[in-house]
Amino acid sequence: MGKTISEKILSSHSGMDAYAKDIVVADVDLAMGQDGTTPLAIRAFREIGPERVWNPAKIAMVIDHNAPSPNESVSRLHKMMREFAEENGIRLYDVGYGVCHQLMVENHVAPGDLIVGADSHTCTYGALGSFATGIGSTDIAAVFASGKLWFKVPETIKFILNGILPKGVYSKDLILYLIGRVKADGATYMTAEFTGEAISSLSVEARMTITNMAVEMGAKTGLIEADKKTIEWIKFHSKRNPLIVKSDEDAQYHKILEFNISDLEPQVSVPHRVDNVSEISEVKGIEIHEAFLGTCTNGRLEDLEIAARILKNKKVSKGVRFIVAPASKRVYLEAMERGIIQTLVKANAAIVTPGCGPCVGTHDGIPSDDEVVISTANRNFKGRMGNSNAFIYLGSPATVAASALKGEISDPREFIK
Repeated sequence: MGKTISEKILSSHSGMDAYAKDIVVADVDLAMGQDGTTPLAIRAFREIGPERVWNPAKIAMVIDHNAPSPNESVSRLHKMMREFAEENGIRLYDVGYGVCHQLMVENHVAPGDLIVGADSHTCTYGALGSFATGIGSTDIAAVFASGKLWFKVPETIKFILNGILPKGVYSKDLILYLIGRVKADGATYMTAEFTGEAISSLSVEARMTITNMAVEMGAKTGLIEADKKTIEWIKFHSKRNPLIVKSDEDAQYHKILEFNISDLEPQVSVPHRVDNVSEISEVKGIEIHEAFLGTCTNGRLEDLEIAARILKNKKVSKGVRFIVAPASKRVYLEAMERGIIQTLVKANAAIVTPGCGPCVGTHDGIPSDDEVVISTANRNFKGRMGNSNAFIYLGSPATVAASALKGEISDPREFIK
């Protein structure tokens, strides 16, 4: 019987002939922790008792959720991470390097990898054909100690996406649409495998938006089969030798869902659930107070460029705070070289340190009571941006830019020729 990508990767890393629902103990290629989860992992690691981590070359730690530190208690946690990294020879990406998931795909990930991260959106890396999933802090401590972790091999839902996205509609709209159809628990502990013409036509950056939000339908991971675009990405960003893993034609799926997205409209996730998705026509005209462009979902160069095209030689609406957080220092520098940052600043955007602060509500743009935010983030739960009395809508970079320009949720197609 044929195997899915997930079954093949977990088989190769465990030495077992594994299929969905089997339990395996597998060797991990990379373990990642960020500053919201790693301090607890360090404490747990010390309780486990090994003198050093299993392989410092296969561990990365990132300070991104509170960067720079907003208070002294967080500063103490950052100090703990710096000291632990120094003691063990671990690569630490300190303040300003960017969002953990962007740094991983820029520097570490390759197709066929098995990766765990102490962050739920680790599934982003599946855009490069790896099996990547989020785990808890105590689990990541066990990986730090042993390099292994147990997994239940997930079943796979295959999404076949036919057609090409229309002008003014982007991968963020596509994944919001799918989450709206499948709902938040529609793929619980499964692999969401995305394929079809619509996926093939997307850039690797745009594919990352799709796999990043797989967890918002409950998935263990999101996966896209590596292709020529993936190989070019790997060659440009790292020295890794990619191992292309493909699902067999006779692989068994939990279900296969097929969609034609040629007529898809811009989508917006409405408070306070990601799967509460509406077409732009149903929500346009709602006044906003803040617009946020960034995050591990949509803070890449392509995303900033889309917004800049809409905002070029224009100003955001009076009374709207437009906050931009590039996903990484690398993205930030390239956006400056291309004049994208200058365009956004001239439009009255506030550019903040590459990181997660606004998205998770630690600093850099916490809304006030009853304020409305349109964001490119992946979650809009109550309190997600730091205030449970605010209202967060989710949309594409184009939708966020258009909304910032008009001061209300707007259809980006009005600004795209």
